[in-house]
Amino acid sequence: QVQLVESGGGLVQAGGSLRLSCSASGSPVSINVMGWYRQAPGEQRELVATITTGGVTNYADSVKGRFTISRVNARNTVYLQMNSLKHEDTAVYYCNARNAYYNSWGQGTQVTVSS
Repeated sequence: QVQLVESGGGLVQAGGSLRLSCSASGSPVSINVMGWYRQAPGEQRELVATITTGGVTNYADSVKGRFTISRVNARNTVYLQMNSLKHEDTAVYYCNARNAYYNSWGQGTQVTVSS
């Protein structure tokens, strides 16, 4: 397993921006996919964005054009730049890292967007 530590959540007004960071440690094996998921109260956890080691990205339709995922492989760190935030983006955001051997989750960071 790999340990994931997230940071960067908080309270922001609608239309504002936040940047989430997630650093992975403890794995001698390369992490294939890193990404972000979110879970709003009463809802299921959903994909936000993922990025592979090679830089291939995948976004949920609801965040395309507003969020950008990036990654520094040498540091096992993934970022999520969130712009033009909406009230409906309010959720706990979870970092995820996986390869053929494990599928690890961070503890989550709260993002609250006031309307």
